[in-house]
Amino acid sequence: MTTGYRRRMVHTRLTCLRPPIKRAETTFAREVADGLCGSERSINPKFFYNQYGSLLFEKICDLPEYYLTRAETEILYRIGGELAGWLSKDTLLVELGSGSSLKTRLILDAFSEVQSRIEYLPIDISDILEESCHQLLGEYKKLHVTGIIDTYQNGLELVKKMTDAPKIIVFLGSSFGNFGGAEGGIFLKSVSQSMRRGDLFLIGLDLIKERRVLKDAYDDSQGITARFNLNVLSRINEELDGDFDLSKFAHMVRFNEEKRRIEMYLKSRTDQTVTIPKSNLKIDLLRDDLIHTEHSHKYTIPQICDMMDGAGFGITRIWQDSKKYYALVLCQVL
Repeated sequence: MTTGYRRRMVHTRLTCLRPPIKRAETTFAREVADGLCGSERSINPKFFYNQYGSLLFEKICDLPEYYLTRAETEILYRIGGELAGWLSKDTLLVELGSGSSLKTRLILDAFSEVQSRIEYLPIDISDILEESCHQLLGEYKKLHVTGIIDTYQNGLELVKKMTDAPKIIVFLGSSFGNFGGAEGGIFLKSVSQSMRRGDLFLIGLDLIKERRVLKDAYDDSQGITARFNLNVLSRINEELDGDFDLSKFAHMVRFNEEKRRIEMYLKSRTDQTVTIPKSNLKIDLLRDDLIHTEHSHKYTIPQICDMMDGAGFGITRIWQDSKKYYALVLCQVL
């Protein structure tokens, strides 16, 4: 059941579902206004991922400083056969964040071992979903895709209404770390509530490590992460008629010891006024004022166990890379 969604057949094996245009634009405008009017000015990191932002993030994943992709890929290479053992011939693959990268391919390889037809349901807020899925279709002839271009929570609700088939929900990378403590718990509970008994949840979580390693990963020597951060202002300009002057902002990164998280900001280089007509917003910024664009929490294994238990998950396996930088956690609903 896809009531309210627009359906587009992109390929004989690729269908995309989108919410109504007005709903998507209104949500963006409202959330930008709410964030920039708060006591701490902020922009939700989910808005990084328009088409250009998604392409920049793909470049970030290849940077020498960005250890996360290498650590996660190392684990996936090692556990492919074991993961295949958890799948049935009817299991659906639901991915939070669409992927054309090696990581998604390694998951699909595990499915290929046990299925003659692979049903893949990626959920992503970005239109890049169509392009990334096209690439996968060329490589996996068994693959059939229903892409959902919406928020993770809305997409999971839709999947639950669409099918009763067993599924594995995959949340790769370190995006879960973008949630705050309470917000993360709420998100995990929403995931568990979208699942049925026997369904699986595979989530990637970044671990506590040397501060230098963490900071370099978010402030790379080539400046690509800085471009990624600034791009969110370009998106506001393009879609909400904002007038941000990107040359008047600087990328800034720091590690918050108390909250055990990396924090990214856009720092105003000068006193300035910005208007965003579609958000009905005018804001005055002083030199050195900050706009908080992302935080990424880092975890310990005991903390991960407590989080999953609190959300109603039972942990089946935890895998770590050779440097103990990163963990993949396989869970089921209790």
